[in-house]
Amino acid sequence: MSRALDWQRDGLIWPHRASSTFVRAGGARWHAQQMGSGPVILLLHGTGASCHSWRDVMPSLAENFTVIAPDLPRHAFTSGHGPETMALPSMARALGQLLDELNVQPDMIVGHSAGAALALQIALDRKLDIPLIGLNAALRPFPGLAAQLFPAFAKMLFVNPLVPRLFSKSVSRREDAEKFLRRATNSRIDEAGMACYAALLANSRHTKGALAMMANWDLPALQSRLPSIKNPVLLVHSVRDKAVPISAAREAAQLLPNARLEELPQLGHLAHEEDPENAARLIAAFADLHGIGC
Repeated sequence: MSRALDWQRDGLIWPHRASSTFVRAGGARWHAQQMGSGPVILLLHGTGASCHSWRDVMPSLAENFTVIAPDLPRHAFTSGHGPETMALPSMARALGQLLDELNVQPDMIVGHSAGAALALQIALDRKLDIPLIGLNAALRPFPGLAAQLFPAFAKMLFVNPLVPRLFSKSVSRREDAEKFLRRATNSRIDEAGMACYAALLANSRHTKGALAMMANWDLPALQSRLPSIKNPVLLVHSVRDKAVPISAAREAAQLLPNARLEELPQLGHLAHEEDPENAARLIAAFADLHGIGC
């Protein structure tokens, strides 16, 4: 389908619907969920996902923190961003505009996959001396020639209007979406999460937003700056992750001067959705270690 996701139609299945809000910032209309009170933790989902990926992490954290989880530009129910917003620095600036509109300064940022790169970029750009957590973080560019070829290929797919439609049509059936997600992530998630992913994958506008994100990101530039990031960083990575290999997390942990890596032996790329209790525990423990929420 080419129509945008509709909150009053497609959003009826979204977890924590009552915690959702729509905010105008930077000329765009953001969808975000917020719950709890206390120090602020910003939760950033990965490419092709939405705030629903934090559905079982947020309530636990909300017992001691204010948790804010937006849909990223051109993802799910956030709309109004142009293609130029999809580069990593531009997306970080857009998120900064959202934070300013909400009048909040995060005490910690947690990002999953590409959301972890965003967390680092925001901390760099806004000079935030706060703890950061990357869950199955996508921080390493493809090696060698692929570093140049893959973004160019993604860009070609993005500018071809048929590609997102054809992909979304190919996974329009629930069982096809489930097979695709399992093959891509090596994760098995609950029915509530799978229903949201099925709705997202079947929507070509959302798919086009994900392609635009992949086409415009410059991870080599971010990687070159990793040694300058002094923030305390916790990297949590699944050994069985098919989307981002554990070797990428080990390399990033070596490049970041103040990083610690915790490896998860049995989970896939969506580990925080497979075992949200452990994800919330790790986030809360890292916050406590750095005096947040005491």
